[in-house]
Amino acid sequence: MTIMLRSPLLVVMCVGYFLVLLDVTVVNVALPAIGTSLDADPTGLQWVVDGYALALAGLLLVGGTVGDVHGHKRVVITGLAVFGLASLACGLVPGVGWLVGARFAQGAGAALLLPGTLAIITDAFPDRAARARAIGVWASVGSAALPAGPLLGGLLVAVGWRTVFFLNVPIVLVAAIVTARVATNREHTGARRADWLGAVLATALLTTVTFAVIEQAWWLLAVSAALLAAFVAAERATTDPMLPPRLFRKPTFSVANAVAGTMNLCTLGLLFLVTQYLQTVRHLSALAAGLSLLPLFLPLPLLAPAIGRLTGRIGPRRPVAAGLALAAAGFALLTAIGTDSSYWALLPTLLLWGTGLGLLTPSVVAAAVGAVEERSGLASAVNNTARQAGGAVGIAAFGALAGDASNTGSFVSGMHVAGLVSVALFLVAALSTGLIRSD
Repeated sequence: MTIMLRSPLLVVMCVGYFLVLLDVTVVNVALPAIGTSLDADPTGLQWVVDGYALALAGLLLVGGTVGDVHGHKRVVITGLAVFGLASLACGLVPGVGWLVGARFAQGAGAALLLPGTLAIITDAFPDRAARARAIGVWASVGSAALPAGPLLGGLLVAVGWRTVFFLNVPIVLVAAIVTARVATNREHTGARRADWLGAVLATALLTTVTFAVIEQAWWLLAVSAALLAAFVAAERATTDPMLPPRLFRKPTFSVANAVAGTMNLCTLGLLFLVTQYLQTVRHLSALAAGLSLLPLFLPLPLLAPAIGRLTGRIGPRRPVAAGLALAAAGFALLTAIGTDSSYWALLPTLLLWGTGLGLLTPSVVAAAVGAVEERSGLASAVNNTARQAGGAVGIAAFGALAGDASNTGSFVSGMHVAGLVSVALFLVAALSTGLIRSD
């Protein structure tokens, strides 16, 4: 493949990756407008956010295997089509139930799309140095999606919340056309079989846990335990498990993924609450709320390159522990925020939290991937899955804890409790970093 063809292909794969991560956070600032327009209660709004995360987390690992078997070009185009059609459906829905269903479909398309973008880049750049530069660009574009989500969402909500979803459609159409023209469909010789049973059980498990928490149907936790046992048994029995149990025999790998899941559980759970606090309690516009959240999201893309180099020199243990401690300090300050606090009172929380994520995110990914270098692609996918799964559970748990943001007093009290829970979880995670290899 010539350089002329590889450059647009890299751009398109980066755009696909950007859209997948963007849709994790872009909807948050649109939630009040969605709730008003579709007469949705807080439970419905939790499902709007979680539907996407659940499908993405449950199907992400099998999505990469499907690409290996059938060719990543074909699977990426399919993922773009599903994602684009689901985005169109999100913008046209008449009610919140339909929106939740369309968000599940969006997540399924994203699960096909995300692993394929990196695989296509890897195949298109056989030269090791060129490939490293291309992957660096891909990763940088992905990290930019976090600050872009609330900001872009705020801008689009000013036009109408449906534009948050409609925007994806023409971009996806162009991306699919370019991918069809310039990508090659190389199938991987000896590729593993797709573990559909594992994918179904994992998605059912995550959905059942989330439903139990959001709807407070605690009896479903017994069903979740049965699904977990079935998933573990299925993964042990199959010759090509999507989540090989043997990987978790390595303490560094297990701890890194547990920390990654905890990171997103607390971060996405609290983001769900803080966004509602800014808009419903403090009455900021969607755009003002998006701008207010930039101190939380900007440190990650700004710090990631330097922290990556630092982790390469000293190992991931200390950056992971430092990031957890900084973010925990930010969570602790959240308990001082009241119903009438100014933005300047919230700013230290956002800065400490964001700086902690800037230290934590690249180093915890490096720890997980470095623990099983012979399966680095799978390790990265498992780490991403752990983060998405943690985020889905966090949104459900913290949303249920805080309740309806229109009940400002009880909502802020619930946000304080969620902040303290996050402090405790991050400190426990920091203590566990002693099991992470320092090299």
